[in-house]
Parts: sequence; C-alpha cells; structure tokens
Amino acid sequence: MSELRKDSLSFVETLGQSVANVSPTLTPALAVAVVAGMAGTASWLVYIAATIALLIVGLNVGKLAKRIPAAGSFFVYVSRSLGPSYGLLSGWSMLAAYLFTAMALTIATSLFIKTLLTTLQIGAAPPSIIIYLAVSGLALWFAFRDIRLSSRVGLTLEAISVAIILIVSVSALAQVGFAPDVKQFSLEGADLGKSLQAIVFAIFSYVGFESAASLGKEARDPQRVIPKAIQWTALSAGLFFVFTTYVITQGFQDDATKLGASGAPLGDILAGQSAWIIALVYFGAAISSFACALASINAFGRTLFSLGRYQILHRSLGLAHQKHKTPHVAVTIGAVVNFVLVALLSGNSEVDTFGWYGTIASYGFIVVYFLVSIAAPVYLKKTGELTTRDTVIGAVGATLMALSLVGSLYPPPPYPYNLLPYGFLVYMLLGVAWFYVLKARAPHTLLGIENDLEEAAAAAGSPATAVAAE
Repeated sequence: MSELRKDSLSFVETLGQSVANVSPTLTPALAVAVVAGMAGTASWLVYIAATIALLIVGLNVGKLAKRIPAAGSFFVYVSRSLGPSYGLLSGWSMLAAYLFTAMALTIATSLFIKTLLTTLQIGAAPPSIIIYLAVSGLALWFAFRDIRLSSRVGLTLEAISVAIILIVSVSALAQVGFAPDVKQFSLEGADLGKSLQAIVFAIFSYVGFESAASLGKEARDPQRVIPKAIQWTALSAGLFFVFTTYVITQGFQDDATKLGASGAPLGDILAGQSAWIIALVYFGAAISSFACALASINAFGRTLFSLGRYQILHRSLGLAHQKHKTPHVAVTIGAVVNFVLVALLSGNSEVDTFGWYGTIASYGFIVVYFLVSIAAPVYLKKTGELTTRDTVIGAVGATLMALSLVGSLYPPPPYPYNLLPYGFLVYMLLGVAWFYVLKARAPHTLLGIENDLEEAAAAAGSPATAVAAE
C-alpha cells in the first residue's frame, strides 16, 4: 500500500500549511464585519483575548505534536491520550471544522472576486456557482498532486495579500494623522455579553493555525518543526488581526452598526481612493481565501485518510496515490462535498452563508481544542513527563475553550445563529452513534486501534525514546 511522502516538507512549507489555513487577509477583508457587529469598539480586545487563548491551545497541541507525528493529528493525539472513543469524537469534529472552513472560504473567494470586478467596473461577474466550481476544482488539482506545491502556493499567496493589507492599513492611519482612537481604547459603547459572543467568531479567524500538525508524516523533523509552525502562526496572525481590526474600526468612525453591515470593510474605508488600490486589496483577499480553502481541503483529506487507515470509515479513504503520495481519495471527496454543499445554499446572501459556515466550523475547532487541552497533560502523565506547568496550561486551555462555547450560547444570539449550536450537536451525535455501530458490528476495528495505540504509547513512554519535557 502506498504511503504519504515522508520527510518532504521544510519548516517554511510546513508553516505554509498553517498560515494558508488561517488566511490572515480574510479577517480585515470580511470577517471583521461579523466581529465588530457584535463587539463594536471592543473588537481589537476580542482579538487579543482570542490570540492568548489560542497560543495556550497551541502549546498543548505542540506537546503532543512533538511526541506523536501523525497524519491524523487530533484523532491520533486524543486517541492515544483519552482512548479511541474520544479520538473518534475529535476526528469527527475536525472533519466538520475543516470542511465548513473550506466552504466558508469558497464563498469568501466568490465575494472578493465580485467586489474586485465591481471595483474595476466590470459588470459581467460570473455566477456564484461557477466560482464555487472553479475554486473546488482548482483546490482539488493542487491537493491531489503534491502537498509541497500546495504549501508553497498557499504561503506565497498569503505573503502577497498580507503585504497589500499592511500597506493599505498604514495608509489609512496616515489619513487621520496617526491619531489614537480614544473610543476604542476606552471601549465606549461596547457590550460585554455581545463581546463574549464575538469571541467564537473571532476564533474562526485563527482556525487552522494548528493544521501543520496534520503533516506529521510528511514534515522533516516534525517534533521540532510542527510546534514551532503552530506557535508562529498563532502569534503573527493575532498581531495582524489586532492591528487591522483597530484600523478598520477607526476608519468607520467606530460605528459598529455600519461596519457590521459592510460586505467589503476595506473597500469602504478606502472609498475615494484609486479604484486600482481597492482592486489590489480584493485581489489579495481573493487569493488568500482560495489558499485557505485549499489548505482546509488538504487538512480535511489527511484527517479522513487517518480515519480510513484505521477503518473507522471505509478503508479506501486511507489510500495514498502511487505517484503523488497524496490521500487522493480523501481530498477528492473533500473537494466534491465542498462544492455540493456551497451550491445547495447558493440562493442565499453570501455574507450570511459565510457567517453560518464559519460559526459551525468554529464549534468544530473549539470542541477539538478543548479535548486536546485535556489530552496533553494526560498523555504526558502516561509517559512520566508531566509537570505542574503542563497541568496548568492544559487546564487553562480547556477552560478558555469551554468559556468560549458558553459565551456563544448565553445570552442567546439572534436567529439563525441560535440554531447553529444545536445543528452541530446533531452532527456530533451522529458521530457517537457511528461509534456504537462500529462497536457492535466491527469490534475488531476498535480493538485493533486500542492495540496499536497501546504499542505506540509504550514506545513513546520508554525512557530511551521519550522526548525531553520542556
């Protein structure tokens, strides 16, 4: 059976997977409108809180990535720490997280392309469904062929788009003489309850920062490279989000209602500037969101690949291409399902569907981040490496994710966001039901996983092979 291409990715290429999956440009180009519509002048502070929370989660992910280099990342991490039942739960949650991220970014790409064409006064924009098909098809082509090509393309596109946004942001500050925004610093008019709700969608700005972990079989020196890529991505993205959110909020004169209703925040604050400058911004946003959709399908494919290898799902999903060494069956399913699901709701407002899909993706990531924060200290205890610091970091990460989830439910958000948590719960219950079906119909599958995990844990826990504690 063909395997994934081992030891093929450098640190920069591994970093490219996480950076592209975050899609930093998406936040100032579109997502900030959703956050600011809830948090108002506290939006920059919401992003600081989210950055701290995800840096802590990243520490927990890094501890496991150092010790368990695997393509299934969170499914394998949680399985080896808490058992295959929780591992299946995390893998199931991660599938939704990566898939709905790809869907949200496919829609975002369509929005940005249309804004770009409108700015250039090109009236004949292609239908949304054609753009969805093109994004899904092109993502499949890259994902099918070579993860190195995908990572390099993603990082290059993100570097270009981030540079464009930073230049525009500094230009916007120059227009107000770099004067500080007193209303933002004093949090004038901010609502604490709505700000807590905004944290869930703010987390969506970062989701995928950990996706370098899915390259555990393909990165060179994964025990060192993957934790480093995860932390660099979370910190650099957080600084970028805080800065650009502050600039855009100031550009809207701190009017949260107006900003929340904007489908093109950067374009709106650049009104009056050259159309070519605005077009350049949304060209950068379009290539950034495509890079994120591609990275999400790559990560989805590797999670599905791992579940197929363990025969939790059909074993054909665990096949790797003979020539390209990619999980070709899994990424093909990801790209096809991505297109079908975004096409089904193509009659709705794209800004609305972007928000719906992004919120559902956030729930998937929050569940997994919660589980991995518990799994890290449990695994370290099994290997005899647990320290008080590890316990505290795990507890804080789990607590912050739990608070983020609670904050999204109470007070209840407006319709239809109030229904999304329950829709996600139904999806997770289907995963639980599938676990019990496997347990009844194919107990050898779960027994095989347990035996494999026990052997791996025993090898990792021996004094000769254990990784030194931080």
